[in-house]
Parts: sequence; C-alpha cells; structure tokens
Amino acid sequence: MKTTGKVIIAVVAVIVIIAAAVFSSYNGLVGLDEDVNTAYSNIQVQLQRRSDLIPNLVNTVQGYATHEEEVFTAVADARAKLAGAQTVDETIEADGELSSALSRLLAISEAYPQLQANENFLSLQDELAGTENRIGVARKDYNDAAQIYNKKVRSFPTAIFAGMLGFDRKPLYEAQPGSEQAPTVNFN
Repeated sequence: MKTTGKVIIAVVAVIVIIAAAVFSSYNGLVGLDEDVNTAYSNIQVQLQRRSDLIPNLVNTVQGYATHEEEVFTAVADARAKLAGAQTVDETIEADGELSSALSRLLAISEAYPQLQANENFLSLQDELAGTENRIGVARKDYNDAAQIYNKKVRSFPTAIFAGMLGFDRKPLYEAQPGSEQAPTVNFN
C-alpha cells in the first residue's frame, strides 16, 4: 500500500506540473497575442489619421490640378480599400496602394509652383509627413510584437500546446512588392 500511495502522489505531481506548464504557456501566449493586437490597433489608428488628412490634401491639390483625375480616383479607391480591410494582409496590401497613390498625388505638386507655395498645402504635407513617420513606428512596433509572439509559438515546449490551443503565427507587416520603385507621374 505504501508503494501505491507513492505512485499516486508521483502521478498527481506529474499531472500538476504538466497542467501548470500548459496554463503558464497559455497565459503567456494570451499576453503576447494581446501585445500583437494592440500594436496592430496602433497601426490602424495612424492609418485612420492619414486617411482623415487625405480629403483635405486632395481638395487642395484639385484646386490647382483639375486635370489629374486619374490620381484623385486612385487615392479615393485606395482609401476606400484600406477602410474596408479586415485582416493584416488586406491592410498591408491596401496601405501599399494608398502610399503609392499618395506619392503620385504629392508628385503632382512639383508641376504647380502656386500649389507648392500654398500654406494649406504645406501644412497638410507636413502633417502627412509626421503621420507617415508615426505609421512607420507603429509598423515596427507591430513587427517587434509579432516576432516575439511567433518565436514563442514556435518554441519548445510551447509549440506543443500553441497549435492545440489555437495560437497561430502572426503575419509580419512587410512592404508591398515594387514599393522600392518611385511612382511614375505623367503630366501630359
């Protein structure tokens, strides 16, 4: 009877240790998942800030460059796509399209010296530049949080429990293919 009691105590101790490891892993993953979600929300806040600036910028440029309708349409379409993005991947794609369209819009100003001297345009351009910097920082923060989370999800022994508990890798926020190329603007 003495041996049976020791075996039961040993089995219970092993079960308690395994349960503690599972709970610890789960709680750690929940915390890291929330860090990633918060970082993604911060990107969304900055993208919304930029999106709110765009109509004023477009209206200012339209006053000077009325025949650039293709660029204005591209900005509006990309802005709508970003507003409707539901996943990180959709957001990344829509953000890339909007960044490209905004680059073309700002490039138009080079052909209009009066626009470059407009105080409202200059103020909006400065505000947009500051917002772009904030977006860059928010993207980096998201990628840092996602990297920590992804390492944890893929590390032993957490990897054993992560899949069973529904914790999958998070996508990183990467530049769109072709974003290293400057947009082409044709003033004809």
